[in-house]
Formats: sequence, structure tokens, C-alpha cells
Amino acid sequence: MVAEDNITLAKIIWDYHHVNHKLKKADCIFVLGSHDIRVAEYATKLFFEGYAPIVIFSGGVAHHDDLLRTGWKKSEAETFAERAIQLGIPKNKIIIENESTNTSENIKFTEKILNEKRLNFNSFLVVQKPYMERRTYATIKLYWPNKTIIVTSPQIDFDNYCNAKITQDDVINLMVGDLQRIKLYPSKGFQISQEIPCNVWVAYQKLVKLGYTKHLILG
Repeated sequence: MVAEDNITLAKIIWDYHHVNHKLKKADCIFVLGSHDIRVAEYATKLFFEGYAPIVIFSGGVAHHDDLLRTGWKKSEAETFAERAIQLGIPKNKIIIENESTNTSENIKFTEKILNEKRLNFNSFLVVQKPYMERRTYATIKLYWPNKTIIVTSPQIDFDNYCNAKITQDDVINLMVGDLQRIKLYPSKGFQISQEIPCNVWVAYQKLVKLGYTKHLILG
């Protein structure tokens, strides 16, 4: 059980990770794979609401911890695409990139496929997990600075996001690790810079002291 103070700190970081972009129509919906099938379901909802005519699912075989959590036998992209097809998206409206293992590869491998298909998309409605919106935006804008990037995620608050497969401890550890990367990665050339307000960084430091260090970069 997570103590109430820990939840208060976690919600500060949760809110920061949301970029709160206003949804607009785009050339395609770009879905980044993960262990959370709700991302695929939300992307499908956006497709049927007419936000874009094509959906790209990007993501290779899940990491070991995610495989234990999901039991999926296929890549994240293929698993997401199967769910989207079950929900009614025609196969010919779907593009699959199933080799990537991180966000940078999501972008580079997807761009390669789009080039091979001679598709020149200038606007992307990107769908990701709620607590990875900001880091996703910062990474994509590094590679595609001149493209219109709108990032969104399943509309679920922190209290209702976690479940038996995705625990609060998991999410807090992941959010803390992602915030550290948002701070460190621009100097490594992995992302564009994002301002981190003082209260957000204080919450990060307190959670680190409380032991939420499983996804930190060491050294």
C-alpha cells in the first residue's frame, strides 16, 4: 500500500508528464507500443472520431518485465493492431512497425517505413501512456522539429490508472525514472529541453529519498 503523502508527490509528477495538447486532426495517428492495451483502444477511439485516416502502431517485443505482466506472444505493435482491428479499424488503414525497442527507434524505424511507402506525413497525433506524454514529445521533436506533433494519452487520472497488472509502485518508479531522463537526456542529445518547475523537482527528490529508484539511470 502506498502512503498518502507518496501519492500526493506522485500526482505532482503525473500532472507534469501531461503536456495537455489540444487535439487536432492530423495526417496520421502514431501509437507507441507498451504494456498498456488501453493506449491502442484510445487510439482506435480517435480514429473513429475522425482525427486521422491512418494509424501507425510502433513497438517491438516487450521488455522482459512487460512480458511477465502481459503474457503477449507478439510484438507490441502487432498486439495493438490486433486489438484495433477487433474494434473495427480496417487493416488497410493500419501501418505496423514491429522492430523498435525505445522511443528513438519508434521514430527512426517508422520514418524508414514511411519513406519506403512514399508517405510524407507532416502532422502526427501521437498516442502514448499518460505518464510518458512529455518525454515522448521531447524525443519526437528532436527528430522531427518541423513537423506538427500533438501528444495525447488515455483519459484516465492517476487514481484510476493503476490496476492489478500496473501497480502504483510500478507507475511511481517509472514516472520518477522518466523525469530524471527529461532532465538528463537533452545534454546527451536524446531529447529537446523541457522546463521542470521547482515543485516538480522537489517531488522527484522526495520520492527518490523514499526509495522510488528502480528506473533511475545510475552513475
